[in-house]
Amino acid sequence: MPTEPLSQKEIEDRLAELPGWSVEGDRLARTFRLGSHFAATALVVHIAQIQDELDHHSDLTLGYHTVALSVNTHSAGGVVTALDFGLAQRVQEIAPIHGAR
Repeated sequence: MPTEPLSQKEIEDRLAELPGWSVEGDRLARTFRLGSHFAATALVVHIAQIQDELDHHSDLTLGYHTVALSVNTHSAGGVVTALDFGLAQRVQEIAPIHGAR
């Protein structure tokens, strides 16, 4: 995936396809709510597997019933790129498996 910075228009267009995601500062972010701490932990593990596959790692915060994820592309100068949206899309696809909302 390209690691060139996305324009504001490109970011807005891609966000329209990812409900619940937003840009906070220079990062793509989302917080998922889950039914239990165990489900939240399982989601974190699943996200970590995806990150290793993509060799692209986000910041993850595990709460009692929440998982917060934020990501940007350090190799592009800490901005949002298509690589970040690729990771977000993969996470969006697996989150319902764990009961995330």
